[in-house]
Amino acid sequence: MSIRERGGLDAEQAGADVLAAQGLVLNYGERSVIGGMDLELPGGAVTAIVGPNACGKSTLLRGFSRLLRPTGGTVTLDGADIHRMSARTLACRLGLLPQQPITPEAITVEALVRLGRYPHQRLLRPWSAGDQQAVLDALHRTGTSELRGQQVDRLSGGQRQRVWIALALAQDTDLLLLDEPTTFLDLRHQLEVLDLIADLHATAGRTVVMVLHDLGQAARYADHLVVLDSGAVAAAGAPAEVLDAELVRTVFGVDCRVIPDPETGTPLVIPRSRAARHTAAPASAEGS
Repeated sequence: MSIRERGGLDAEQAGADVLAAQGLVLNYGERSVIGGMDLELPGGAVTAIVGPNACGKSTLLRGFSRLLRPTGGTVTLDGADIHRMSARTLACRLGLLPQQPITPEAITVEALVRLGRYPHQRLLRPWSAGDQQAVLDALHRTGTSELRGQQVDRLSGGQRQRVWIALALAQDTDLLLLDEPTTFLDLRHQLEVLDLIADLHATAGRTVVMVLHDLGQAARYADHLVVLDSGAVAAAGAPAEVLDAELVRTVFGVDCRVIPDPETGTPLVIPRSRAARHTAAPASAEGS
């Protein structure tokens, strides 16, 4: 399937914190996962990366955050190769929330969030009032201030996810990468986390790149959608311009209709019932 690039962003969004891959190759040992990818993620926007299982979504995020060194090609942030930046410089510009972060045993909420300030510490610059204020602000913005003295491993899944997002906020980067931030959460807590991410983008202007599984949530919350298939970009652009029945059939192997969400007007994928799939017209005759 050829790459489709559609949709656009305003000039202010397009000019900040652009993360890009040029000829990017990412391997695990001898196994190639991402092969020769060219991709630009717009600054000042919320980008959702979607695709079937094992298509390379999390691997791509690892490559973008320098956790996985490319076998070939480059990853750049505002035109600068991230592998030529110091670890501290990159950590002051880019924050990553992995899919299953490891919580230090018995650590409290505030102590965990304080770790986000580590990249800003210097030998001659100890913990400051500004660092403490950044932690308090992050707790406040994520609604976790009342949890600050509690142990993280005793919190609910939704609370823990908000605390980890607070750590990323305390890091005070303009670019935030989130690997499946709604994993293992029920629907209510999924929406709470996604609403929080949307608010951080809207009020603080952060560039957000997140991996999601739910196509409806991706279309509702993202400005820009990247669809991966077998380690390559199948489509990229505004959700309303990219997400259609043909794409879902080709990439996900699901026969469906794509209709406007009655609440938001964004694309909503409606899979056909089993009976309808058996009696449906050939795919080439089906529209979105």
